[in-house]
Amino acid sequence: MLCPWRTSDLGLLLLFTVFSVAGSEARDYTMAVCMLENEKIQELHSPRTSANSCMDGKQMTENNSSALTEVNILESVPTGTKAVLCCPPVLLAKVMLMTWKITLRGQSLCTRAHKKETNKTIDTNCTDGRITWASRPDLSPDLQINEVAVTHDGIYICETATFNGNFYNVYQLQVLVPPEANIFFSENKTLVVCETAAGKPAAQISWTPEGHCVTKDEENSDGTVMVRSTCSYSDSNVSTVTCLVSHLTGNRSL
Repeated sequence: MLCPWRTSDLGLLLLFTVFSVAGSEARDYTMAVCMLENEKIQELHSPRTSANSCMDGKQMTENNSSALTEVNILESVPTGTKAVLCCPPVLLAKVMLMTWKITLRGQSLCTRAHKKETNKTIDTNCTDGRITWASRPDLSPDLQINEVAVTHDGIYICETATFNGNFYNVYQLQVLVPPEANIFFSENKTLVVCETAAGKPAAQISWTPEGHCVTKDEENSDGTVMVRSTCSYSDSNVSTVTCLVSHLTGNRSL
């Protein structure tokens, strides 16, 4: 995400993907992401795949004053897995209102709220059936995403209103998509093309041995990226060429 007011390049690799969205929603989404990047982000790159990863009622902080008012989290999750996003560790007995605010690429703001006094839950503009409460909201306010997809990239905020003030967990969820990789040779093997398709974020391509190489990236409408690297080898003594593909989901040699 290219933010002109950023003061550092925190998480440059993880934040490589630029969302292409039209209209005012795109501007709002871009501003939300840029504001989050400029915070001191607590990076948690191990994907959560079960509701057990969040604190239960017995582990909640007895004294809300010891909990951080706001925690910013960069969460990377592979496609096809289950993710659980946690609310602040506040004792449920002291909670008045729990609200999830979800901003996805190209969509209106979705809010899920649970009011303790009436034990009522209200959803507004939430159309993705894979995003649900991890349990009954009166027992656990955490959010669960079943079968994570590229469309789940976005900002997820849990706002917990208590008698002692409000507490926030702010997630930037980045969905990881392993790229498909292929290599192609010209007839005389002096020109080699290595290509990765539909990866997220963009894969990195390197060569052994090094040649005269040109690498180009092309972003798809869903946020995935195609990377194509073309290398020429004028030295006829080069008999073996290896394309090295590096990605957050794993590395490959072709």
